[in-house]
Amino acid sequence: MQTDPTLHQRRIPELGQPSDQAGATSVGLHSEAWMQDGVKRVEQALTQLLGAGDDGETELTAAMRYATLNGGKRTRALLCMAAGALAEASAATLDDVGAAIEMMHACTLVHDDLPAMDDDVLRRGHPTVHVKFSEATAILVGDALQAHAFLTLAGLDAPADSRSALVRELAQAVSTGGAAGGQAMDLALVGKTVELDTILKMHRMKTGALVRASVRMGALCTIAENDEHAELYEALDRYSDCFGMALQVVDDILDATADKATLGKTPGKDAAAQKPTCASIMGLKAARQFVLDLFGEASEAIVPLGPDAQRLGQMLQQAYAYLAKSASCI
Repeated sequence: MQTDPTLHQRRIPELGQPSDQAGATSVGLHSEAWMQDGVKRVEQALTQLLGAGDDGETELTAAMRYATLNGGKRTRALLCMAAGALAEASAATLDDVGAAIEMMHACTLVHDDLPAMDDDVLRRGHPTVHVKFSEATAILVGDALQAHAFLTLAGLDAPADSRSALVRELAQAVSTGGAAGGQAMDLALVGKTVELDTILKMHRMKTGALVRASVRMGALCTIAENDEHAELYEALDRYSDCFGMALQVVDDILDATADKATLGKTPGKDAAAQKPTCASIMGLKAARQFVLDLFGEASEAIVPLGPDAQRLGQMLQQAYAYLAKSASCI
């Protein structure tokens, strides 16, 4: 990834100001009408997919709903919808695929919060699942949400090849080469002095892999990944790699600078746990610059896709606005 110090000066001001080409009306969080609608639709899909069984709601199903429906910006589902709009995928399909992604994301958060992992008591401003229910229930919630995510994809009203590609993509994102492997690296690095490249590799796995999958899955709903579409997926991968890394570095910055109300979870945990992060290795000023550079590169990545990538550009505007408001980067 480039870290040209002039990059944000060339590209980021365009993201900070609504552009006629992008059709933007505001850069505030969830300010775009399609984003507001997308959040509403994925919430409805999650509510339906995680409804109580015929025998009534059990503690497990209640905890699953608590983990998925108790807040969240739905960034990954919206990225899927943005790429799906580029691919002209149906809204119904994108609703369910977005819900599956959010289930998997919730699974990783529930497990990350466990005492044996990051040991946190707050998530999105509420008690974490193991605090609200029990540690055993939290483990089962993560397991069940992962299963339900794959069941949702397997049951899509879509061609078998598309369903298979979507299942494979999501599985890779949480495998040893993705979120699971990244979490293992994160735990292994506690208290150690490491190079920045090691931290970046960990972030690409722990956070970036699911972001990358979210974008790719939106396109995979209707567009097969083959030689004919190689340039499309190359552009999407470059965009999502930068976007995912930026999200994690912003999280590192906020952990070091924000309060509990802003974070929705316990601040300062990385330093307290002696976890090396981009913020601790690079310093806050350089980390903020790095995020701006990443946004600039993500913006450049989708230029070849033209107006069809409008919503992916609007997702960058949303993220940039959140950054400016919460991380004091501008």
